[in-house]
Amino acid sequence: MKTLIRFFLALVCVAAVSVLYVLLCSLACLRPCCRAARRWDGPAYAAPAVLSFQGYSRVPDGQPLQRALCRRCAVVSSSGQMLGSRLGQAIDGQECVLRMNHAPTAGYEEDVGTRSTVRVVSHTSVPLLLRNQPYFFQQSQETVYVIWGPPKKMSREKGGSTYRALLKVMETYPRLQIYTLTEEKMAYCDDVFQNETGKNRVKSGSFLSTGWFTMILAMELCERIRVFGMVSDSYCREKNHTSVPYHYFEKGRLDECRMYLVHERAPRAGHRFITEKAIFSRWAKRRDIVFTHPSWAGG
Repeated sequence: MKTLIRFFLALVCVAAVSVLYVLLCSLACLRPCCRAARRWDGPAYAAPAVLSFQGYSRVPDGQPLQRALCRRCAVVSSSGQMLGSRLGQAIDGQECVLRMNHAPTAGYEEDVGTRSTVRVVSHTSVPLLLRNQPYFFQQSQETVYVIWGPPKKMSREKGGSTYRALLKVMETYPRLQIYTLTEEKMAYCDDVFQNETGKNRVKSGSFLSTGWFTMILAMELCERIRVFGMVSDSYCREKNHTSVPYHYFEKGRLDECRMYLVHERAPRAGHRFITEKAIFSRWAKRRDIVFTHPSWAGG
């Protein structure tokens, strides 16, 4: 009987020691050194994947544009519609902000915001940027510049005049990110216009606008697009439409709707602004695109 009691007590002691050992190990593993030794399965939040966007060639090495997708984008029109809008905070609240040509933010922050993730620029507007290099290039070195234009101006291989000007800018501001649309990308944008309208761009005497190239880039880069200050294709034909400047930073100059209608009716060398907006409206039915100030729906 005594032997059984001793055996039972021995079992109890072994169990107690085992429990005490487990508790001590658990407490020890709460220390940082033990946590570091645990198996790590990667971060809870994975960084967005960096994608390569073909058709955008970096100055001067020709590498394609590489960056992560933007979940929410603001495409900011240069239209006088932006005056008095007080949309600056809403624009800056988007993940990425796309602007056009030489449209400034300084002095208009309340209406158009301050941030510029991407600036899409026509070759004809490059000289306007060059006149104010400290503002556009020195203070905005985080902005990606995307320049479009005809091959004779933009050719990297043949040293087009606009391309040479961009090379000089890069020598002065080597941290800048400047890209040009390749000849193939320009042809692709022409093809999109023809597919949407049934008209050959060159034969119809049409010029594409910077807004056209900006919207194509936005649809490649952005998951959700919010367009600020762009009117619908029917707006300028409405009797009671508001008269605003063509550009918000050029008050008292050209009237927006007058400019649109003149170009739309021009037999040659016309920017088909109204046609483009009708196309954007159709794209809004297939993509997450919202038009704000004025607000209108894609149809």
